[in-house]
Amino acid sequence: MYARSLLFSEAQRANPPIRLPVAFASLKLHASLQRGLKELGFTRPTPIQMDAIPPALEGRDLLACAQTGSGKTLAFLLPILNHLMEKRRGVTRALVLTPTRELAAQIVEDLNEVAVHTPLTSAAVYGGVGMGPQEHAFRSGVDVLVACPGRLLDHFRQPYAKLEHLEYLVLDEADRMLDMGFLPDIKRVLRHLPPRKQTLFFSATMPAPIAALAHELLRQPATINLERKAAPATGITQAVYPVPQELKGELLLALLQRGDMQEALVFTRTKHRANRLAEFLSKRGVSTERIHGNRSQAQRTKALEGFKDGTFRVLVATDIAARGIDVEALGHVVNFDVPNVPEDYIHRVGRTARAELTGEAYTFVAPDEETELRAIERAINRRLPRVTVPDFDYKAKPAAKLEIPLAERIAAIRARKAEDRARAAAKAARQATPAPEQRSSGTSRRRRGGRGRSGPYREPQS
Repeated sequence: MYARSLLFSEAQRANPPIRLPVAFASLKLHASLQRGLKELGFTRPTPIQMDAIPPALEGRDLLACAQTGSGKTLAFLLPILNHLMEKRRGVTRALVLTPTRELAAQIVEDLNEVAVHTPLTSAAVYGGVGMGPQEHAFRSGVDVLVACPGRLLDHFRQPYAKLEHLEYLVLDEADRMLDMGFLPDIKRVLRHLPPRKQTLFFSATMPAPIAALAHELLRQPATINLERKAAPATGITQAVYPVPQELKGELLLALLQRGDMQEALVFTRTKHRANRLAEFLSKRGVSTERIHGNRSQAQRTKALEGFKDGTFRVLVATDIAARGIDVEALGHVVNFDVPNVPEDYIHRVGRTARAELTGEAYTFVAPDEETELRAIERAINRRLPRVTVPDFDYKAKPAAKLEIPLAERIAAIRARKAEDRARAAAKAARQATPAPEQRSSGTSRRRRGGRGRSGPYREPQS
């Protein structure tokens, strides 16, 4: 009910306001922020920035439904940084909650770039790394904390983690945090925050639990784009590549070898498939890395940085990273596996054509994935073109099995565990039964007066 009450009127939808070109200079931002924007090459705001920044500068709460790649990070950072310029240093006044480590690191990077000519400081708080530097950020009072809910709650158990001066709260990718099960954690985080604060709420979709949370947090918010159905950015060229499941790896390799893709972010359904695909491509001379939940934070950071600087031509990822990868001018996204829900498709392909650029998104579809593809096409209200690659043998026998079936993997794990138990039992049996020579030597020692059951040997008294 709350989400419906926030929709624009029928008249507004029928007669949307005409947008005239607007420069960042007209948004009344601090000169130091304007300088940073200019050096980054940003001259005019994106639509979400143009709609969000003015009411946020006025101190209003904000509810924004914004697609990935629309420029929403600066839409919430710029007004907050502008407010903080006149505040005294040494206390944390802004908190940004976000679902993934990669996204938290990216937001901090964006903040540092645009605030390079200001004294403002920031820090990322997430798991997988030591808590020491994060504790220092709390104690020193950085201006902006960007945090994942779980690790933030870990810090809140300690006496140093106090945010009593907080004035600004941002919930970024709220629907993704719901998908990842963070909603209870978010509610626990809110108990540690002051009740009165300006809250900026960003979500690509507005399911009922997120709408209820927005109703709980926001006071007469300015609403932006809530009536618009989530869809891929207009600059994305989308195509479907029908292919047998067992030939997906060979098709991806063929596209890379033909030069159709110079670099690609490739999404797989599982961590196991990500590992196998990365190994498959690396063995065939394609520089490849992978990023998923089982990789350490150091490994994930190294993979992402290597992909950004061109060390790796292909980055294979699972959906855990779909909203945390921001690569400038990324040309290609490949759905190696069709995502189970249309929203994941939108967020995956949104890694390309960011900030009004262009890009291409390819989806490999096996016969057993047609149902998921039809759901995606219904969600985006269009039928995607089918592409057949010339000279590719769609009936070839795969050179290697990309994925070991789950039943085989389970059987292999059980076999290894059975072998481990057998070795452990044999070792325990050997330790429990002393060798014959050990028993006889022990008897001889007792007969000679050595250490036995009667105690240590004592020399006879003279």
